[in-house]
Amino acid sequence: MRQQPESTSPAKRSTEDRTPMALLPYQQRWCADTSPVKLCEKSRRIGLSWGEAADTALLAASANGMDSWYIGYNKDMAIEFIRDCANWAKFYGLAAGEIEETEEVFAEGDEQKSVLAFVIRFASGWRVTALSSRPSNLRGKQGRVIIDEAAFHEQLGELLKAAMALLMWGGQVHIISTHDGVDNPFNELITDIRAGKKPYSIHRITFDEAVEQGLYRRICLRRGLEWTAAGEADWCKEIRDFYGEDASEELDCIPKNGGGKWLNRALIESRMNPYTPVIRYDQNDDFGLLPEPRRAAEVADWLADILQPLLDGLDKTRTSFVGEDFARSGDRTVIVPLLQQPNLALKPPFVLELGNMPFAQQEQIMKHLLHGLPNLRGVALDARGNGQSIAEAMRDEFGAEVCEAVMLSENWYRTHTAPFKAALEDGTLTDLPRDEDILTDLRAFELVKGVPRIPDTRTKGADGKKRHGDAAIAFVLAHYASRELNTGPVRVASRKIRRRSPLTRGY
Repeated sequence: MRQQPESTSPAKRSTEDRTPMALLPYQQRWCADTSPVKLCEKSRRIGLSWGEAADTALLAASANGMDSWYIGYNKDMAIEFIRDCANWAKFYGLAAGEIEETEEVFAEGDEQKSVLAFVIRFASGWRVTALSSRPSNLRGKQGRVIIDEAAFHEQLGELLKAAMALLMWGGQVHIISTHDGVDNPFNELITDIRAGKKPYSIHRITFDEAVEQGLYRRICLRRGLEWTAAGEADWCKEIRDFYGEDASEELDCIPKNGGGKWLNRALIESRMNPYTPVIRYDQNDDFGLLPEPRRAAEVADWLADILQPLLDGLDKTRTSFVGEDFARSGDRTVIVPLLQQPNLALKPPFVLELGNMPFAQQEQIMKHLLHGLPNLRGVALDARGNGQSIAEAMRDEFGAEVCEAVMLSENWYRTHTAPFKAALEDGTLTDLPRDEDILTDLRAFELVKGVPRIPDTRTKGADGKKRHGDAAIAFVLAHYASRELNTGPVRVASRKIRRRSPLTRGY
């Protein structure tokens, strides 16, 4: 999956009077993306289809272009798109004919089905065809397929299957839509892309991002109105009031029915192993008052007696990754090492939990662990709040190419939780400890505004102490490290210098 930038946060907008770019930044990024298959989940009425028309007109006018097939779900969408293409052709000064109203014939089993279509033919020989309804197939067609408001097409899966066949001959598939529910095939496709199951490019444009990048300014320009910050704020409020409770889905790219548990118990338990231990090391408040050398000596004894035998027993040929969710008091620090198996599956040899452990001793334990794991390739550490200190210390110790200080955010969760869930589902992440607290932590994930997150509520562990999905975050970070930090050593080989035979010298 290629994740496109979700937002440009420009510096303070210039108020000088100058001619603006024809396309807004998010429209420019969409048109500049030349991926064979690209998808955009978007807000209503931000002009993305208009931007797509700008690119499609250029493609059809190019000598090296291709035909384009626009598929909306009604006649009005087809008319609007073909008119936009015609207007762009005039704007560019391209040689193109008038809009033709015709019929396209598609085979449907043994029958022929006619679909009302609107066509513009360009001097290049290519054409843009906007269909008034969804064809049953695209057999015999070539070029670019644009599926607009994909979430609202019936049998979207069949339409996508037909469209993807065009890729074999250099075609393109563009999928554009607002959301229509969490269980919609469009949202399921997005989940597959983010999970890495589909190698497609993905864009996400919310209403607020579009406004930030100039949407309301462009509306003012088109309508001959003077832009003001107050006017923009009032307009945004008016739009949100219009959509009411549907604003999250229609404007913020959050599919409805997105609440509830994200990982079901059956899935988690199917990936658990009773022989994977959880090592818990807790200290009382008095321990933190001891002189640091004494604390370090006590922890060194624990490392030698408990942790080192586990490290000694690991297969030294395996590759290691680590994720850590940090806590000083209240919640728990959870450290998850993962070993990559010969079949590329990831398994934790153990999970380490620390309770009420001073900062210096957490750093001491982490260094010992990371130095003891075989072939360490990636470490992802929670760098929020107090966790930033130990994350930076480990980065200094092991290098930024191995150790990443991760600032968890909504966008981070949106991007990296889907591959984690996919790994559980397909068994490439397995042998989690069969432990009630680990299960509870993983079950704590909820869909918050359509994004898997750990909510603010806390649970109690089997020992009566507070937990906050600590193990769940550590596992997601460890899996992230295995995907994003798995570079490994660079090996360079050279051959001997090639020497000519004396017999061929001079020839």
